[in-house]
Amino acid sequence: MSEINREVLDAVRQAAKDGRLTCTEARKMARDLKVAPRIIGKAADELEIKIKSCELGCF
Repeated sequence: MSEINREVLDAVRQAAKDGRLTCTEARKMARDLKVAPRIIGKAADELEIKIKSCELGCF
């Protein structure tokens, strides 16, 4: 069972285009949802969404 908030999972799913999400989008989403970037990364992993164009090595 997922330990990630349903709101976070839904936001990542909706933001991903063709199963991909940019690093910039992921970091903005983390700020907007007030969660650590690693939570967005975990949600993306769980949803099998790839983080692309990573700028900081966070994902």
